[in-house]
Amino acid sequence: MAAAVMLAAATSALGEKRYGPGVTDREIKVGQTMPYSGPLSAYGAIGRAQLAYFAKVNAEGGINGRKVTLISLDDGYNYARTIEQVRRLVEQDQVLLLFSLIGKSPNLAIRNYANAHRVPHLFVASGDGAWADYAHFPWTMGWLPPGRLKARIYAQHILSSRPNARIGLLYGNDDYAHEDVEGFKEGLGTRAASMIVSEQTVEQTDAALDPQIYALRASGADTVFSDMQGKRTSQALHKMAEIGWRPLHYVAVPNTVTKAILERAGAVNAVGLMSAHYAKDIDLTKYREDPDVKAYTAWAQVYYSGDAHDGMASYGYQTARALEYVLRRCADDLTRENVMRVATSMKDVELPLMLPGVRVSTGSTDYHPIKQLQMLRFDGKNWETIGGLLAF
Repeated sequence: MAAAVMLAAATSALGEKRYGPGVTDREIKVGQTMPYSGPLSAYGAIGRAQLAYFAKVNAEGGINGRKVTLISLDDGYNYARTIEQVRRLVEQDQVLLLFSLIGKSPNLAIRNYANAHRVPHLFVASGDGAWADYAHFPWTMGWLPPGRLKARIYAQHILSSRPNARIGLLYGNDDYAHEDVEGFKEGLGTRAASMIVSEQTVEQTDAALDPQIYALRASGADTVFSDMQGKRTSQALHKMAEIGWRPLHYVAVPNTVTKAILERAGAVNAVGLMSAHYAKDIDLTKYREDPDVKAYTAWAQVYYSGDAHDGMASYGYQTARALEYVLRRCADDLTRENVMRVATSMKDVELPLMLPGVRVSTGSTDYHPIKQLQMLRFDGKNWETIGGLLAF
């Protein structure tokens, strides 16, 4: 009889629902801030796509029967407003977690708060290594491969394909670009000093890049690694073409904005441009019949009112799918602690729109979800894949 009682109790415990803030039998509240206004308002497309994706999820019955309520507030890319809005989300709206906040400054501004309150701060939309500091900030996790590690991959590709390259560096004089350049030099290792023949920095106040481009050409550089804002990259491509200088050019900018860069520079001026990414470009002809791309297009036609060809929209769609994966795996244990357990135990997860072979994996001491990249070369119309996957 005692054994029967113990078995019944154990069975009950196994089936018990465990909820954190913002969760009921019918709802899961998730919070975020987005720059729907201000200087980076174009990035608001990420939040709009995520809202539209969860509208689809809810229309199809939600996650394990629960509707996902994504509360998406405008912070204007002003970190003071980010702090204010995040406090509201956590203390008033009682969200279960924070999701996909954009940019380095806003996320740094609320990282201490989120960790002190033990609120999952998931899939930060910024390519910075700060979001993988599991020892000091175990509740914060990024999504994008950090720029420093991505830059190492560019360097390693140059070492393997052009071991005698004469490299010129062209980068913004800011903390973000400096960190990426350090990663690039780390990738070259002991050969950095001999292979890098010129370093040129770009100031915010520079009207044009003519002095930097001429200096790079005069150095004899035949390979360029550039790390600047999209507009600056367009200027560089245009000027190089104008003076008839065609080095092999590796560009470290988010692939979500390369379309705009090419449009400003002129596609013909970007032929041969090298980049790297982990996701499919929905505009490429070769992916037109791809099941992931067709599913994305079908979703956009019904749920998304913006430009579905904007890379930020496809990024928002994919990261929303990642959060859906985590929440579904949590089942009826929707506590903040279990959200982090699931988010830090993903193993070779295949998500829609990933390039073939790219998988998401995390661990308790591994907060880099994406560790594989595919080298790409622009042929004037499309990005063609070069070689196999590279990992860091």
